[in-house]
Amino acid sequence: MSPNPTRTPDALLANLTKPVQWLILVALSFVVTALIGLTGLPAAILLGPMIAAIVVETNGGSIRLPPFVRLVAQAIVGCTLASAVSPQIVARFVTEWPLLLSVVLTVISATSLIGWVLGKYQIMPGTTAVWGFSPGAATAAILMAGAYGDDVRLVAFMQYLRVIMVVGAAAIVAHIWIQVTPTADTTTWFPPIDWTAFAETIAIATIGGAAGHLLRFPAGVMLIPMAFGAVLQSSGIVKIELPDWSLSVCYASIGWMIGQTFSRDILMHALKKLPHIVLAVLVLIIFCGGLAAILTELLGVDPLTAYLATSPGGLNSIAVIAASSKVDMSFIMALQTLRLVIVIAVGPSISRFVARRLEQTLNIGTLK
Repeated sequence: MSPNPTRTPDALLANLTKPVQWLILVALSFVVTALIGLTGLPAAILLGPMIAAIVVETNGGSIRLPPFVRLVAQAIVGCTLASAVSPQIVARFVTEWPLLLSVVLTVISATSLIGWVLGKYQIMPGTTAVWGFSPGAATAAILMAGAYGDDVRLVAFMQYLRVIMVVGAAAIVAHIWIQVTPTADTTTWFPPIDWTAFAETIAIATIGGAAGHLLRFPAGVMLIPMAFGAVLQSSGIVKIELPDWSLSVCYASIGWMIGQTFSRDILMHALKKLPHIVLAVLVLIIFCGGLAAILTELLGVDPLTAYLATSPGGLNSIAVIAASSKVDMSFIMALQTLRLVIVIAVGPSISRFVARRLEQTLNIGTLK
């Protein structure tokens, strides 16, 4: 969910037609993606369009991806993950669930504590920070913030800024860990395709994505195709096949989807609070990095896998970065999926509890 931005007359792109805005967005996405690609950062095809969309949106852009494109992109990414997820993910849940659950609850507790501290010391107004740092389910957090009378624009900004900072940090960590040296691109964009396998993959994405959408389960558009695809491929019934060009289009679409949640109105409104928000997000990122170090020691997983597994960013974006790196995908998706399920189940209740406690604290302080 994103508040409707106010278009100012002096915005550079406000008076341009939507086709022209799309041309500018696509061209800028190519340029930024190419520049990021020269650095060797993974997921450049996600980061480039995301940055380009922010630039266009904050300069008066009014274009939006059609809803069906968003759904298709997420469903295909789910199929991509299915090709990398093995039956070991179930074994991981069974054998390591106490530790995984502890890590997830610790991340949720950390985000709630940061929100409470920002509110208690009145760095952010009211209970705004509690909802702004709610770890997932951004739309629900924004709606509940409105019910509490908080500034929904500031909550939306905090939610989406956290996603962008976590995605950027994860990409940088992945780059440092895998020590990529910029080289000539050897990707085969239009390789020979097994059309039967490709058709089966599209069918899984279509049926699974539609089921996820109809069930209204958060991230179900991605998670249900991932689950179906993993089961069917593991059993040898189908083979997941997606050419690079289709993945690139989906990754770029997700980047645009994230970037278009920003606007000049939101940025200007949140400018005074920006240093505090950035510092709080950095504290959260460092804290999760510490959890990743603990996982590395206890379970023997590589640091990049542990870091991506504990990152409190959007599931879609973390999945794209993981798919672009040499990591243990089953472990990352096991922990990230568990976090998503718990946040959906108890996240709103936890945030409401913290918000009420914070309101009581602020009211007591006012009476004194």
